[in-house]
Amino acid sequence: MQKFSSRIRLTLAAVAALCAAAPSFAQLASDVNVVIHTSMGDIAARLDSRAAPITVKNFLAYARSGFYNGTVFHRVINGFMIQGGGMTEDMAAKKTLPPIPNEARGGLTNKRGTLAMARTSDPHSATSQFFINLVDNDFLDAANAQDRWGYTVFGRVTKGMDVVDRISRVRTGYRRGHNDVPVTPVTILSVDVK
Repeated sequence: MQKFSSRIRLTLAAVAALCAAAPSFAQLASDVNVVIHTSMGDIAARLDSRAAPITVKNFLAYARSGFYNGTVFHRVINGFMIQGGGMTEDMAAKKTLPPIPNEARGGLTNKRGTLAMARTSDPHSATSQFFINLVDNDFLDAANAQDRWGYTVFGRVTKGMDVVDRISRVRTGYRRGHNDVPVTPVTILSVDVK
């Protein structure tokens, strides 16, 4: 009997150790993986719908509908960020869904490799455009932003930062009223939801 209860204790300890090492069900349920296929390579990212549920739902709606297919990274600033998801190669803005509320206070910050929503000076104006931070841009966080709203972070690159960095180094110029536009377009071919 002593041997049997020792085995049970060992088994329970092993199960507890496995559970502690594995991500919680809440983490699994809140994370969504996507792959952004670009003309310069693939960028894999994990989106956090627990921290930014409306933003993730919005991004996934655009991705699943094929909206991002054929859009470009139209604003590339080395040492800052790369922005895309709303303009075609000829710098025409695509028609978007209505803007979404700002979720920048969800607990995620604008660190290198994070995905965040682009917006105008109106904190609640984000639609389809997003950017990937090339460095820690803490001044974009709600706690540090001049407007006290900041920019909503909703995910992180898990593979392909080398692609992001290559995009950041392309030659840019002025085109159709926009600065920092890649001279050779960097196209988003598609966004797959995993």
